[in-house]
Amino acid sequence: MKEFVNWFRYSAPYINAFRGKTFVVAFGGEVVADGKFLELTHDINLLASLGVKIVLVHGARPQIESRIRDAGLEDRYVEGMRVTDLDVLQHVKDSIGRLRMEIEALLSMGLPNSPMANADIRVSSGNFIIAKPMGVISGIDLMYTGAVRKVDSQAIRNRLESGEIVLLSPLGYSPTGEIFNLTLEEIATHVAISLKADKLIFLMDENGVKDENGVLLRELSLSRAQTQLSRKDLPEDVRIYLPCALKCCREGVNRVHLLSRHVDGGLLLELFTHEGIGTLVTQDILEHLRQAKIEDVGGILALIEPLEAEGVLVRRQRERLEMEIDRFFVLEHDRMLIGCAALYPYEEEGEIACLVVHPEFRNAGVGERLLVRIEERAKNLGLNRVFVLTTRTAHWFIEHGFVEAGIETLPEKKQTLYNYKRRSKVFMKRLSA
Repeated sequence: MKEFVNWFRYSAPYINAFRGKTFVVAFGGEVVADGKFLELTHDINLLASLGVKIVLVHGARPQIESRIRDAGLEDRYVEGMRVTDLDVLQHVKDSIGRLRMEIEALLSMGLPNSPMANADIRVSSGNFIIAKPMGVISGIDLMYTGAVRKVDSQAIRNRLESGEIVLLSPLGYSPTGEIFNLTLEEIATHVAISLKADKLIFLMDENGVKDENGVLLRELSLSRAQTQLSRKDLPEDVRIYLPCALKCCREGVNRVHLLSRHVDGGLLLELFTHEGIGTLVTQDILEHLRQAKIEDVGGILALIEPLEAEGVLVRRQRERLEMEIDRFFVLEHDRMLIGCAALYPYEEEGEIACLVVHPEFRNAGVGERLLVRIEERAKNLGLNRVFVLTTRTAHWFIEHGFVEAGIETLPEKKQTLYNYKRRSKVFMKRLSA
C-alpha cells in the first residue's frame, strides 16, 4: 500500500502536466495480431480520462503480408517499401479495413468490472491524410505506394477538441480520388509535426535504443541520437523510428518516446515514472543544476521533509527556508526537483547542509554533481575548507574526500550551535586551489 501511495504521489506532477496535451501513439499491426491491443486500450482509456488528447496511428504489415500470401501474390519491396500494384492495393485496403474495425471495436468495450468500464471512448477516422505517389525508386515504379503530401490538422484538432480519439490508418487519399498505401511511421511523424504534438510515442519490438554494449539509453539529445544512427548494428525498428524521432524534435515536437510493445502497461510506465522503460529523444536538456528560487521552496520541502521525519535532518521551518533560499542549489530533472544542497559560509570555512537526493535518483550521480557545484561556490567565496555534520552518510562523504574531525575544529559560532543530543559526526574537506 505504501509503495502504491508513493507511486501515485510521484505521478501527480505528470498527471497535472499532461492534461490538455496532445499525444500521438503509433504501433504496428503486430500489437493487434498478438492480442496485446486490449491491454493497450486500458492505458489509452486512462490517458483519455486524464484529459490527454490522443491520436492513434496503426500499421498493418503482418495482416497485409498474410493476406497477400494467402492470395498467392508476390510481395515485393524496394528499399524497404512495398510495391503496391492494383491487385496488392485491394488486399491492402481489405486488411486495413478489417483491422481498423477490430481496433474500433476494442476501443468501444465498456465491460463492468474492467478498466474500460464506463469508458465511453468515441473514435473518429476520416480522410485526414492527403497523399501523393512515391513514384519510381531504383528504377521500379512503386505505383500505389505513396507518401504524405499534407495533413488536415485542423480537422483532426476539431475531433480532439470534441473529446474524440482520432484513429489513423496507413492509407492516404489524393485530390483525384486515388488511394495510396503509406507507412505508419511517416503518417505519425507528419501528424505529430502538423499538430505540434507534445509527444510522439512509437511502440516497437525493441526496448528502445541501446548502446554498443547493449545498455538501454534512457535519454538521447539530438546530437547523441544522430551519432547512434551512424551505427551499422541497429535493429530494424530502431533504424526506422529513430530518424522519425530526430525529424520531429527538429521540427517542434518536444519529445519522442521509443519503447517496447511487449510490456504490459509499458505506456504508463514510460509516461508516469521518472526513469521510464524506453528511450526518450528530446531537443531539451532535461537536467538543469541551478541556483534555487523562491518558487522552489515547495519542491525543496518535499525532498527534505521525509528525512526530517526520520531524524536524519534537522527540521527547517518554511519561513526560514524562504529567507535562506539564496544559499541553495537545486538539480531539476524534467521539471521536477530531484536534489538540493546549501552552503552556509563562515570566516574561512563553509558548511554544506541539506544535501538531499530524491530516492529514485540516488544511484545516478546527483549527489556528486551537487557537491561539485557547492565546492565551486565555496571556492568563489574564498573559503579554504568545507565541513558537514551528518548522522547517517559518513561513508559517502569519506568517499568524496572528507575526513573525520573533532567538534573543536568547527568555527566558534558553529560550535555554540552544536546539538550534542544528535551526536552528529563532523567531516572536513580542504578545497584545492
